[in-house]
Amino acid sequence: MSTRLIAVLLLLPFAAHADPSNNARRGHEDFTVAQLQAEMAAGRLTSEQLTREYIARILTLDQDGPGVNAVMELNPDALAWARHADALRRQGRLLGPLHGIPVLLKGNIDTGDRMQTTAGSFGLKGAPAARDSTVAARLRAGGAVILGKTNLSEWANFRSFAASSGWSAVGGQTNNPYGINRNPCGSSSGSGAAATANFAAVSFGTETDGSIVCPANANGVVGIKPTVGLTSRAGVVPIAHTQDSVGPHARTVADAAIALSVIQSRASDGRDPATGGVPLGWTGRARPANIPSDYTQFLDPNGLRGARLGVTRQGIDDAPPQVVAAFEETLDTLRAAGATLVDLDAASFTFPSADGEFLVLCYEFRDDLRAYLSTRTRVPLAGKTITDAIAFDTANADAEMPFFGQEIFELTAAMAVGGDAPQADFGNMTYNQAIEIDRLSGVNGIDKALADFDLDAVIAPTDNPAWPTDLLYGDHFVFGSSGLAAPAGYPVVQVPSNLVFGIPMGISFFGTAFSEPTLIKLASGFEAVTHVRADNPPTFANTVPSDHIDGTDLRKPRGKPRPHHGEGRKPHHL
Repeated sequence: MSTRLIAVLLLLPFAAHADPSNNARRGHEDFTVAQLQAEMAAGRLTSEQLTREYIARILTLDQDGPGVNAVMELNPDALAWARHADALRRQGRLLGPLHGIPVLLKGNIDTGDRMQTTAGSFGLKGAPAARDSTVAARLRAGGAVILGKTNLSEWANFRSFAASSGWSAVGGQTNNPYGINRNPCGSSSGSGAAATANFAAVSFGTETDGSIVCPANANGVVGIKPTVGLTSRAGVVPIAHTQDSVGPHARTVADAAIALSVIQSRASDGRDPATGGVPLGWTGRARPANIPSDYTQFLDPNGLRGARLGVTRQGIDDAPPQVVAAFEETLDTLRAAGATLVDLDAASFTFPSADGEFLVLCYEFRDDLRAYLSTRTRVPLAGKTITDAIAFDTANADAEMPFFGQEIFELTAAMAVGGDAPQADFGNMTYNQAIEIDRLSGVNGIDKALADFDLDAVIAPTDNPAWPTDLLYGDHFVFGSSGLAAPAGYPVVQVPSNLVFGIPMGISFFGTAFSEPTLIKLASGFEAVTHVRADNPPTFANTVPSDHIDGTDLRKPRGKPRPHHGEGRKPHHL
């Protein structure tokens, strides 16, 4: 890690409206990475103390108290790693900008230690993974303290059409810190909930289509879904190599940019071919030679000044009027900050539908899962296949399928073999045809919009505000925009933009492959004029909304009842 990045980190401003004296009384849970590093550099805080603070907070608010249930496992070696980081600091050795900083990893990211990597399924519970994922290895090499694993939607929400986000057999149901009755959204639900609840400085999730940005939206945090191949998927339980990506959740754009700087693979890591290539939308193009090592250099509080942003509403007009009004207010904020907005919908620009996406995901999942399972030992599905996973769930239905089934698993197992084989369940479309449709969704979507309208980025509402969790009917999406980028493998930065009845809502900044520098600049400029997460921390309320919902104030009747009207009188003759 560059010494410049460490130096920049120590100079980053504190979070907006932070009160260090108040934070000191309450602990360091609201501190940014820059603040924490400054405290440790000054000798006022150690990594061990910080790690203990986070553990205490997790036990108080996650496991007990309101019961967020975002953290599936604590690392038994976390304090030892923290003490090691402190020892290196005393020697004057800092390994990177996350040195001594506790972080959490989604429960589908391998760590070669004593923690489990289950993807939420008992089929992967037993012996830990044999080695670190590339992302975990980069975090350790950078001095980060891996504090634990977060809960997720089992198998990254790719088992059933009726699943509830945030539920897994191993971890149970994760809840939203802004309202425990609300859903945390997406397969990286525990990562998003843990970040906003201050259970670690930064957490890491994975996305195939929406599973970083949707939890970021629902839980009111920043989420960066990187360009496919910018971060390695080696040692990550997969869905599909064409679309999977690993990225951070954080309370500020600065912290997310730091985290991305640490985990990225600027060149091939030797374990994931995508780290040496380009995503689907850039097929035939070369990987840039100038991928930055430090994304904090693009942070800019005036990042919106002079920007041209293309706006697409992506179905938000079908949402309740309060949600629409919140988005309109966000657009006004963007204009006031100096951005020029181009209404792409009014200009009749149509983003092509990636109609091949689900076929691609199902087809790749079968082989990608088999390849991953071949790396595991001493767990029920070690060396097995999707067919074995189906059999395991059926044999353990009481634990694995109390609420929903495995229709996606069964659909995947039944697919024909071969890229040119017609797939009966997909209208006889072939995998190769589907891949081409998805490639063109990037070329004729985001890329074309950027070029035709001379845009710096495309923006859209991320998702509808979080719905109440419903284990009977599953998730309730009204609109969402992650599909603009996911099939082509393009990046997204999600930033909190408003609240509706106390429930977070965000916007997403979209660009072409490897455009993270531009998106971070724009997102940090937006954050600088809104401070949504800084000014509106989670309340851990039981329900949201929490006002205007009380019933009448009944009292037990007392004393002798009075006669009812007409008692003891002559009846009226009608």
